[in-house]
Amino acid sequence: MAKKKTKSETKEFQAEVKKLLDIVIHSLYTERDIFVRELISNAADALEKFRHQSLSEEEVFDSHVPLEITIDVDDTNHTLTITDTGIGMTREELEANLGTIAHSGSNTFLSELAEAAKKDVSLIGQFGVGFYSAFMAAQKVRVLSRSYGPDAEGYEWSSDGSGSYTLTPENGLRRGTKVIIELKDDSHEFANEEKIRGIIKQYSNFVPFPIKVKGETVNTVQAIWARNKNEIKEEEYSEFYKFIGNAFDDPLLRLHFVADAPLAINALLFVPKENIERLGFGRMTSGVNLYCQKVLIEQHSENIMPEWLRFLKGVVDSEDLPLNISRQALQDSALVAKLKQVLTKRFLKFLGEQAKEDPEKYNGFFADFGIYLKEGATSDYAYRDEIAKLLRFESSKSEAGKIISLAEYVERMAEGQEEIYYINGPSRTAAESGPYVEAFRKREIEIIYTLEPIDDFVMNHLGEFDGKKLVSADRGDLDLSAIKSSEKPEEEKADSSMEPEVAESLVGWIKETLGDRLKEVIVSKRLVGSPAIVVSPDGYMTSTMERVMQAARLEKGEQFQEVGTKNLEINTDHPLIRQLSLLRGTDEDFAKNVIEQIFDNALIQAGLMVDPRKMVERSYQILERATKG
Repeated sequence: MAKKKTKSETKEFQAEVKKLLDIVIHSLYTERDIFVRELISNAADALEKFRHQSLSEEEVFDSHVPLEITIDVDDTNHTLTITDTGIGMTREELEANLGTIAHSGSNTFLSELAEAAKKDVSLIGQFGVGFYSAFMAAQKVRVLSRSYGPDAEGYEWSSDGSGSYTLTPENGLRRGTKVIIELKDDSHEFANEEKIRGIIKQYSNFVPFPIKVKGETVNTVQAIWARNKNEIKEEEYSEFYKFIGNAFDDPLLRLHFVADAPLAINALLFVPKENIERLGFGRMTSGVNLYCQKVLIEQHSENIMPEWLRFLKGVVDSEDLPLNISRQALQDSALVAKLKQVLTKRFLKFLGEQAKEDPEKYNGFFADFGIYLKEGATSDYAYRDEIAKLLRFESSKSEAGKIISLAEYVERMAEGQEEIYYINGPSRTAAESGPYVEAFRKREIEIIYTLEPIDDFVMNHLGEFDGKKLVSADRGDLDLSAIKSSEKPEEEKADSSMEPEVAESLVGWIKETLGDRLKEVIVSKRLVGSPAIVVSPDGYMTSTMERVMQAARLEKGEQFQEVGTKNLEINTDHPLIRQLSLLRGTDEDFAKNVIEQIFDNALIQAGLMVDPRKMVERSYQILERATKG
């Protein structure tokens, strides 16, 4: 039957639409791919509406036609055509949907869109301006549509975006909508088949209806996150992970969960097998994509997971998000903030479950990815309590290479012990051989070994665990007297102990000799086999943190500085300190060299830097004196 057009009518756009089109047409766009996504989303919505409507309607037009989206490109005539077999539109619906902005708050929306155009034109593509985004690339748009009703008539809507549109009856149309875009001279790339295939795979790969280009379905990967997880096979999860994460191996861990409250969420998150940051590939960016009803809203979203969970890969789909939410709105939206909170808490809960169900596997995860949890503990106060339960460390009561939780430590705390003790070192051997653990070993008190520079910052930020304070072993105010010792009192030491007045005199002399290199000199109550240690008087600036700060200063090219914020504790029962007390009365100059060397040795044992030139020169002087006999 030949087409017969009658009653063509031209109408003016609503004022708000004119403003929108002016922004769209007269701005320079760098992310015009978005308009294809928008039109495909509109087509998918129309298909979904028809599918729902057909369940309750006894008679619909073209009921035999499959539900699908077809995209045709014409590189000769520079046109792009997107066709769906969905619910279609009547004349009134074409006018209402394409001639006006029906939603509330349209003026605010337009203001935000215009503001984005002024600041960064690339932001406009993120606003998802729906059908009107076609004018990013179109010099003219034609929409041919026929509603699903058996008696419905077809119509053509057309406009060049200049301020008016034309409605014309159109005979011979099938059910659904066809959008024909006549491309601008600078937009001919959108008539390229490969370009369109690429856009579909990036943004619309999980649309639940076939999207066909030249008869071939492009979106072949299923949105398995929307399926019942009991129906999904392991190999399906694995293949999906490889696709979404651009990976070649299987994931280490997987979390697939659905929530209805407080938000509707479908999430499928994966932990990779390898931490590529530790392999030297640079800092990772987020690998979680944000979808709304299976349509990509933001790839590698930085808004829905905290940065310290950037190692995760996967998808999050929330029907509660508006499809046209902008990038700026994602950053500022209370809805997105709530989504982020729900996802983070759920993933941390998942890790806790994994730690209980398969401790060995979890410990393997922590060995590679624990650094991110530590980063979270120091930067994200909201989740510190949850993160603290997931942290693992070696301790004096664990085998080398084996890690324990803070909860395990608390369970076996000694009688009278009210604090959790830790000590940092470059290795377990270094920590165990240092002077700081002597008092703990004597009393058989478990001490945690923090073997990474960030660990002391983590402990300091946590402050406590399960009501127990976290205390560094190099604190100056450390008091272990309330903890029951397993050893018998060493009464025999009483006869060889230094007299109080002698000790007091020695302390004063050492303080005078070392001057502003230290804060105080104290007779130690903790040392057993070492002559001296340096400790932090305030308990905050541990040796580890000071060491990191010193290294940072040197890296910036700043001069080496000895910061006099440490106390020196001396063991008056040690032969070297007893001899020093005598030596200062017979050869004070040499005694000064000795105490300088003792102090430098204590700094080195604390992992702090000293001036190597002075120390080496002094060492030779001491050796020369020793060889003279």
